[in-house]
Amino acid sequence: MSIDIPRTESPTVLIVDDNRPLADGFARALPERYEVLTAYTGAEARESLHEGIDVVLLDRRLPDVSGDELLEEIREDGYDCRVAIVSADERSGDLDCDTYLTKPLAGTEVVRQTVSDLLDGNVSY
Repeated sequence: MSIDIPRTESPTVLIVDDNRPLADGFARALPERYEVLTAYTGAEARESLHEGIDVVLLDRRLPDVSGDELLEEIREDGYDCRVAIVSADERSGDLDCDTYLTKPLAGTEVVRQTVSDLLDGNVSY
């Protein structure tokens, strides 16, 4: 079920990762022009999802649900957002994500560039 929340002027990024220091670091790496939401579990991510989300940075290994399942829910529920999987696992399976990043990332610039690329419609499978 999606909640209809009006879009803000600033793009909204939802960071979903159970590694709090990493998720918080991703949030700090993004420019102030973004509205950033952070979720540390799948349940928190579900609560944070709404129509105004533009980009989701999603870990595959969460304590309560797999990131793959959450990605599937995002797509099935019709959210109009770009999704980047950010995981220590190598890409496997048929994931309906817009890009895939393997941890560890080579600095915070990768996060900034990925979000910027996704907002510009640049996707890489």
